[in-house]
This record gives sequence, C-alpha cells and structure tokens, in this order.
Amino acid sequence: VGDVIRVRPGEKIPVDGTIIEGESSIDESMITGESIPVDKHAGDMVVGATMNKTGTFIYNASRIGEDTMLAHIIRLVQEAQGSKAPIQRVADTISSYFVPVVIMLAIATFATWYIFGPNPVLLFALLNMVAVLIIACPCAMGLATPTAIMVGTGLGAQKGILIKDAESLETAHKVNVIVFDKTGTLTNGKPEVTDIIPLNKMSMHELLTLASSIETGSEHSLAEAIVRRAKDERINSMPVRQFKAIAGHGVEGKIDHKHIYFGNRRLMLQKHIPLDTTVKLVEQLEHDGKTVMMLGVNNALAGLIAVADTVKDSAKDAVKALHKKNIEVVMITGDNTRTAQAIASKLGITRILAEVLPDQKEAEIKKLQAEGNVVAMVGDGINDAPALATADVGIAMGSGTDVAIEAADITLINKNLLSVSSAIELSRKTMNTIKMNLFWAFGYNVLLIPVAMGALYPFFGLLLNPIFASVAMATSSISVVSNSLLLKRVNL
Repeated sequence: VGDVIRVRPGEKIPVDGTIIEGESSIDESMITGESIPVDKHAGDMVVGATMNKTGTFIYNASRIGEDTMLAHIIRLVQEAQGSKAPIQRVADTISSYFVPVVIMLAIATFATWYIFGPNPVLLFALLNMVAVLIIACPCAMGLATPTAIMVGTGLGAQKGILIKDAESLETAHKVNVIVFDKTGTLTNGKPEVTDIIPLNKMSMHELLTLASSIETGSEHSLAEAIVRRAKDERINSMPVRQFKAIAGHGVEGKIDHKHIYFGNRRLMLQKHIPLDTTVKLVEQLEHDGKTVMMLGVNNALAGLIAVADTVKDSAKDAVKALHKKNIEVVMITGDNTRTAQAIASKLGITRILAEVLPDQKEAEIKKLQAEGNVVAMVGDGINDAPALATADVGIAMGSGTDVAIEAADITLINKNLLSVSSAIELSRKTMNTIKMNLFWAFGYNVLLIPVAMGALYPFFGLLLNPIFASVAMATSSISVVSNSLLLKRVNL
C-alpha cells in the first residue's frame, strides 16, 4: 500500500488504487460485466485485474492482496456457493425420511420375491432388492439445489451482481416492494448545473463567468457545481475584491468595478434588486426540484442559474423494469417533499417517503414489512446500513460505503440500477430451476421404484436389471446438472 505504479496501454492493472497523474480508458467488464470501457482521470479509483486500454497513467496503490475488490468478489462467491438455501433444507428433510423408507421397501421386495418369486428365488429376490437400492439413490435430490445455486451466483458475479449467500438468492424472488434511497442511488449524489438563464442582454458566457468567479471563494456544495461547470466550459475566473459570504443568503463582491450579488431570493430582496418579471420562472424551476440562484449586477438582476442533483441514466429504466415485474417502487429521502416529488415524477415513482432522518429509515422499512410485504432496500451510504440489514433483502451499490456493502445481502458492482431488476430475475430463474430439479428427482424415484420392485412383472413380465437401474440413476443426476447449467443461458 502506498506504492506508486505506472500502467501502460494494454497492461492489466495489478492492484486497486487512485490515479495521481494521466488519464485512460479502462475495460472493467471483468468486474462489472459492462462491455463499454470507462474513462478515468486523476482522482478516480481503478480496480486490480481490469485492463488498461488506451492511455498511460500513474496511480497510488490503496488495497492489495486479500483486500482488493477482486479478492472480495472471489470470497463472496465462494461463501455463497457453499451456503445452503432454505429450500435445500426441505430436500434434506425429505431425504432423511426417504432413505429409511427405501431401505424398508428394499427389504420388503427381497422378502416378497423370496417367498413368491420364481426359481432361483434367492438370486431373483437379491437382484430386485439391489435394483431398488440403486434406483432410489438420492444423488439427484442432493444435486438439485447446490448445482443451481452455484450456477446462479456465478452468473450473477459475471454480470456485476454479487450475492452474499444462498438464502438471499432465494428470498429475492419473493420481493414485492423495493425501497430506493434517493441521493447517490437514484441520483448521482452531487449537484450539477441544469439551467443557465441570462437576463437584461447579458450573455450566457458572461453570466457563468461572473457566477463562477464570485463562487470560487465559497465552500458551499452548490458553488462547487457552478465552478465545475465553468471549468468544463473552459471559462477562466476573474479576480474578486471585497468578497463576503452572507450566511443563508449567498455571497457578494466586486468584479471589474461591478458590484456582484449571487444567492437566493432573500439576498436579492435584501439588496433591493427587483424580481417582478422572473418570479413565475423561478417558481417553475423550483417546482422541478431545482435550487435557483440569482445573479445581481449593481442594482439589476442579470440572470438565473439552477442547480439540482441529477437522476442517474439507468434509474428510469430500472423503475420501469420493476413495475413490469409487479413490484412496487418506493423512494426514501431526507429531502423536502417538493424536491422528492420532482425526482419521483421524473422516474414514475408514486410512493414517496420524504423528510426521513437517517436514523428513521430502518423504522420505515419495518412499517412496510408490517403491511405484509417482502421488502428489498437499495442504498449506498453509511446511513443506509441499518435499513439494508433490516430489509428482507439488502442491495448495496458497489460505489457505496464499505459499511453499506457489508450490511447488504446483494452488491451491485456495475453501478447500473437495471441490475436490481436483473438480481430479482436471477433469483426467479434460479428458484424455478431448483423446483424443476427437485420435481424431476422426486418424480424419477416415485415412478421407477415400483418398477424396480417388480410391479410390472405380473402383467408384462418386465423386471429392471440392476445394470439398467444404475444407468437410470446416473442419467437422473446428469439431467439435474444439465438443467442447472441451462441457467447460464439466461439473459439478465
């Protein structure tokens, strides 16, 4: 840890770390399942075992050996594949009764044919008893669940869906309510400039120049969004004199002999800058969940800049996909109701839990469960960890905190919210495969044990040779494994 490493084009990144210098396009499909390379710059995280495509960069190693993301993925997959799903316990319970019953049936078969069978009675009775024991071997039943779990969790890992244990995989298909945290999960988690509206003959370039210059000295998160937008537009800031931050209102200062005021409506009113013509426009922007900041130059309003936490590209499609599965989507947030409704309306979410404090999220999950729902929670922050642990299935974003990931049952490494729907679909397909495996395993035994006992002999003169019984027994195991491997064809 702490070593500085240079990575050239075409090389694999050796360990996890943070880029110090340079930029590149990195193929992270091995980790996330996403085929499109991701552009990385100074300050971005890189993951060990991913492939550097184009540029050269220098980065600082932060996690090595068993602490790397790849090692964490391997560990989670191994634990999940070695764990037992609740449905496996059902199969184990049935097998615990099944084996003694089969032994009794085998003894009964021997006794019946020894008493009533044709000569040589001993050989005849012995062969039929052996056939019963071979045909009833519960290998297929033992393979039915673990093979499907192994294929399901492995497929999930390939698609960037890490499943902590088999129980989570089984529970996920029962989910009928999914609660999404808003900030950082449905949204990008950092404010961005959405609207730049110049007024009174001011150009958009001049408006952004003045706003970013005055905000360079501010530490507010909204100021960061404006300064970042100016950098993206390659706008250089101008020197500011007599800068002053006005708590709860905004900032003021002098730029090039102009007195500049930049802040909210209260600041403009305080400085006697008229807003008459823009009130409706400001209200419309605020109704859309945006924070509006106003720029006053001397005694006139020069323009408006709206800032908002933008919705993730995959969020709307993810909500739509879950609705198609008849799953209710709920949004939970600490934001005010108006902002929450603005985001929810964009995504097609009708149920909103707004103004929920971090320590109240767990209680809201319990309320939903008390209504008889099987609830999944999707979050990324430390404050989401209790709710993730309380939910029937906790789903953490791979970009979230380590605490949230540790508390969750499923981790989405690829950051794509459509993976939430894919995780539910994977659970459904895996459970269908397990049920089909168990049906065929039990059905095979129920059908062929009477044949092995000689039920067809009095009517058709047919007996099941132990050799053919062993072939049939092996075939049943092969069919169960083959059926489980068909899960690999599932398109998530």
